[in-house]
Amino acid sequence: MTQTIALDVHTHLIPVDEARLASFEGVTWDAGAGVMSLDGHVVGMKSIYQPDKLLTWMEQNAVAHAFVSVPPPTYRQHLRGEETRSWADYLNAGLAGIVEKAQGRLTALLHLPTEEPLIAAEIVRAAAASGHRHFAMPAGTGDERTLGLAEFEPLWQALDDIAAFVFFHPGECADARLSAFYLTNLLGNPYESTVAIAHLVLAGVLERHQRLVPCFAHGGGLTPMVAGRWQRGFDTARPGMVLNAAPPEQVLGRIFVDCICHGEAAAEAAEKTFGATNVVFGSDWPFPMGLIDPHVQLGTYESTRRLAYVDQNTLKLLNRLDAVPGLGGQ
Repeated sequence: MTQTIALDVHTHLIPVDEARLASFEGVTWDAGAGVMSLDGHVVGMKSIYQPDKLLTWMEQNAVAHAFVSVPPPTYRQHLRGEETRSWADYLNAGLAGIVEKAQGRLTALLHLPTEEPLIAAEIVRAAAASGHRHFAMPAGTGDERTLGLAEFEPLWQALDDIAAFVFFHPGECADARLSAFYLTNLLGNPYESTVAIAHLVLAGVLERHQRLVPCFAHGGGLTPMVAGRWQRGFDTARPGMVLNAAPPEQVLGRIFVDCICHGEAAAEAAEKTFGATNVVFGSDWPFPMGLIDPHVQLGTYESTRRLAYVDQNTLKLLNRLDAVPGLGGQ
């Protein structure tokens, strides 16, 4: 009998509303081919536009529930101001419409445009008014700004106020050295997540906003390999360290990560870094770099570890999200 996966925190869909898409410069929908072009980049994976494909995959793999967010090609982090807000509104209305038709199988992680933190904070407050507190955001801004800067405090406060779940997903890594061998994904993605975690931890963001529930894609990137180095830098008062903040090793235990590590040794390192109960199931559906055949791909893992990821740890996360007095569980 296939073990039920209680929750998948990491699935993707792109909403398609042909009439609304026509109003966005740089975005085209090819109805014949069933694909979208975003700022010159064609997203050719047709299943990402088809919610029924996700639901079928969930049924086939015994996934009881999934959090769904938009994927990196939709981030469009060059936009600013009203263009940013309009695009985010399109994505979030589309996700909400998909979830409404899914008969309780999906939860929308509303998109927060990291590059415009004040707009993102407005989106949080508007969603909170209707009881929604599940969000996703790029792990970076698309430029050189970092998540520990003061301009992000209104966003973190808005999220903290409602004890929000926030799924951080890497966007584009701009390092030209990674153009070969698919390294923009294979190395760039985990690098982007690691930079984000470093700033959230070392700048004291997660220490100040302890009701916020952060979850990072891909096992928290490269953090397990460098967490000890961060702690050593703190212990030896390296330049720039905020020494009146909590030590990194203490704060890392507040972060959830998905189990997409592609190896049990890496998954074990994630457990030792973030906590054995803080590694939860994620698939990255429908992308081939994810756990598209989860029961096979995790099949060689130690059985208690598999059970923790697909059941015990995800139930712990869900219980935490539901156990906030006065707040709904959307």
